[in-house]
Amino acid sequence: MAELFSYTFFQHALIGSLLASILCGLVGTYIVTRRLVFISGGITHASFGGVGLGVYLGLPPVGFAALFAVLSACGIQWFSRRRDMREDSAIAIFWTLGMSIGIICSFLTPGFTSELSSYLFGNILTVTRSDLYFLAILTAVVAVVFSLFLRPLLSVAFDPVFARSQHLPVDVIEYVMMGFIALSIVACLRIVGVVLVISMLTIPQVTANLFTSSFRHMLCLSMPIGYAGCLGGFALSYHYNIPSGASIIFVSTMLYLVCKGGCVLFAVLKHNKRPK
Repeated sequence: MAELFSYTFFQHALIGSLLASILCGLVGTYIVTRRLVFISGGITHASFGGVGLGVYLGLPPVGFAALFAVLSACGIQWFSRRRDMREDSAIAIFWTLGMSIGIICSFLTPGFTSELSSYLFGNILTVTRSDLYFLAILTAVVAVVFSLFLRPLLSVAFDPVFARSQHLPVDVIEYVMMGFIALSIVACLRIVGVVLVISMLTIPQVTANLFTSSFRHMLCLSMPIGYAGCLGGFALSYHYNIPSGASIIFVSTMLYLVCKGGCVLFAVLKHNKRPK
């Protein structure tokens, strides 16, 4: 397997998974803490409409996916604040609209559209240099924002009502974070695909939460956990010749179950050692 390091596609896969792990570690911790998993799922599937439209028009799918994802994120945020519509209803509208546009465009596109399949299920080996640039720039911007505004983000993530009472710009922060969530989803589509990308934004963070309840510690711990899942999934995909996206999520889930089992076992042993 050592000779693989000389191949450009393998190098791109390693760098892309590292950047995605850092990005998802930052944004995903906010998602889990703020309990936005379902909203993120709606944005993820809405972005497929942009992918399908881009493929149909013969234009870069990532750009259209980013546009669909950001508009859907802002739309869900706006509709969920209206009294005449519930949040889950707004998510369902954008979720199904995006998927329907993507499916329609895939049928209208002549010939076999392998690119749609790679975006739907993910293929880490198809990560291009432009994808890496997009990931790197987005990761750098998100890292700077988290470094400079971590305290306001913490306040909004844990208690937006209290943050509003402290005169923090809660609406601005929420819209900015929804934009980051949307762009992070699009940036990771090549790696795990539309179907599984939300798992990359939640499973490493939930695993990290087994060991700490601190927001800062979750940020730092979820990054190596996410990268371990990417590397393990990549190795599994290479060895058994199976889709890389599904392999990454499978390994990440197994890692969570092992950590969860270890925590339960440790708690039982600690309880049994107490003097009766």
